[in-house]
Amino acid sequence: MKQIITFFFLVFGCYFGWSQIDFNPNHPKGKEVSPILKSLVENGCPGASLALLDENGWWLQSEGFANIEEQQKMEDTFLHYLQSVTKTYMAVAILKLYEEGKLQLDDPITQYLAPEVSNMLDRADEISIKMLLNHTSGIPEYNFDPDYASTLLQHPETPFKAVDYIKFIKGKKLTFDPGSKYSYRNTNYVLLTLIADSITGDHGIYMEENIFKPLGLQHTYYRISDEKLAGETLTSSYWDRYSDGILENITYIQKQNVTHMVGDDGIVTTTSEAILFLKGLLEGKLLKESTLQLMKTWVNNREGKPAYGLGLGHGDVFGHPYYGHSGGGIGAGCELRYFPESNRYMFIAINIGTVTYSPLHIQLEELRNKLFVAMTD
Repeated sequence: MKQIITFFFLVFGCYFGWSQIDFNPNHPKGKEVSPILKSLVENGCPGASLALLDENGWWLQSEGFANIEEQQKMEDTFLHYLQSVTKTYMAVAILKLYEEGKLQLDDPITQYLAPEVSNMLDRADEISIKMLLNHTSGIPEYNFDPDYASTLLQHPETPFKAVDYIKFIKGKKLTFDPGSKYSYRNTNYVLLTLIADSITGDHGIYMEENIFKPLGLQHTYYRISDEKLAGETLTSSYWDRYSDGILENITYIQKQNVTHMVGDDGIVTTTSEAILFLKGLLEGKLLKESTLQLMKTWVNNREGKPAYGLGLGHGDVFGHPYYGHSGGGIGAGCELRYFPESNRYMFIAINIGTVTYSPLHIQLEELRNKLFVAMTD
């Protein structure tokens, strides 16, 4: 079957935008990761899709269902929610503006934000663009506000704009002194979109012109709409609402939520194009080498371990480092990783919510860790 698929890719690759994909049905990692992906589905995940790229070429695999109710099987060409992986794309846009001399990373954010936005923030004049990028600003998290959560779940059709998210933290004190420590906050990246808009007029168009097009990403979409996604299949989303192991379809809420998110979320793409983005970034196709090194200037977490650079995460699997980002939503989850020791890229997407507890997560996390270990061999 894989040989048939390979032929299909070669014939129709340009149509699907996969001309850069050289699928290897005999990839040595295929036998190792295939049963792990199948086990994810067998242990409660509706569907899972994986892309892997290293010196042996590409391995693509999808298991389970994109939509349970319609028994629609997951396919490698389907779109997935990147969730917070979007932050890496947003960081690249900001760093492109830095390279163009249109902003400086140590500039105070008040230099670019409208006064009505700056006035909502505590000690805004002490916060730099760099602090937003590496989550050392101390700005509170907007999605911790109960009013935001209530609006999201009860009125998902609400057409949020970037400034609306900032209103949820209006007047709230910083949780620590700017630049004093690292604490991941989605609010930082919403503010970065407002800064980018003040310079470009439309940061979304800027991202498309300076990131998507240069890398040939024909199936990557930001600020999604039905019109943009015409002809594509976006996976359905599922959530264990009551943490009892029973899933329900929350596709409408998930899609509506992501439709209005900017900077901290908002991109959907295929598994292979997620890898092509990270590969293009780390190979210098988007930023200068000196700027890439800035991205890899890590700040430490509470345990004193390197955790985050400028829009790029850092971690390790039993001492083996990786770069990338993860993303979680009420109906989806994903992880984009590059393992420098083996020069291996990996992206996995699942269509079960990961931001609230489910007993299903216990086994799924064990399998996820098993998959990561396989990446370091």
